[in-house]
Amino acid sequence: MSFTNAPVTRSLVYGLVGISIAVSLLDIKHYFYILVDLHLWRFHQTWRALIYQLCYTNSSEVLFAAMTLYNMRAVERMWGSRKFATFVFITLILTSILTPIILTLLLRPLTLGLFNYLPAGPTPIVFAILAQYHSMIPPIYKYKVVTSISASTDDQAQGITLSDKSYRYLLAFQLALFQWPGSLLGALIGWLVGLSWRTEALPRSLIRWRLPGWVVGMRTQRRSQEFEGLRRRLEGEGAPTAAATGAQSQGESESGRRRTVGQQVMDQFQGAF
Repeated sequence: MSFTNAPVTRSLVYGLVGISIAVSLLDIKHYFYILVDLHLWRFHQTWRALIYQLCYTNSSEVLFAAMTLYNMRAVERMWGSRKFATFVFITLILTSILTPIILTLLLRPLTLGLFNYLPAGPTPIVFAILAQYHSMIPPIYKYKVVTSISASTDDQAQGITLSDKSYRYLLAFQLALFQWPGSLLGALIGWLVGLSWRTEALPRSLIRWRLPGWVVGMRTQRRSQEFEGLRRRLEGEGAPTAAATGAQSQGESESGRRRTVGQQVMDQFQGAF
């Protein structure tokens, strides 16, 4: 019930957990992270850029990513499954291209080869969704953590103001720091892609494009809506018919009662005569 009206988010969470467990059981984790000098320059394994976001290589990252995605399911509910799935797909393509390119051609040369590792995991996608969550979902309540004991009774006491969304940001921030600087780079690229989508900095045709409806099961949903509409129309037509039938039967019963009383009176007069 917690994933109601959020089938894409549910698929992301279940897929992330399932693939991460399968990769660990099959002992193929070494295929999902990227070492620039070894995998890209020496062996030219560019296909790693297309699969490195499919799973995480340790259970802590899986847990934090699944919790973060679960807490951001309201984004799909507000957008609709088709738009949300399109956003996730476009973000996957853009971050799979931009993150390895920026690491390989910019950051690695600037750091003299020290920044050479890109960890596995959909951290860029998580932070792209987080950018939408930050802009769309307002906080429900706020509270202050007072840092000065002497001023704890004062309304203007110094402290840190937090909200019900703060722990969600804390989960995502921890996810970005698990394997930094590589995970931090992915988080930054994902946030920028999400912000670009939000501010329509990306090409308008890319933002307006949508995945086919059958990808998110819209055909089945539309068919069920059609059956629901037909049922309501039949119920609407059946109600006046039932009312008319009831009125007609009631009129016949009343006329029957009137005729019976009249016949009784005529019988009494006929008996008198």
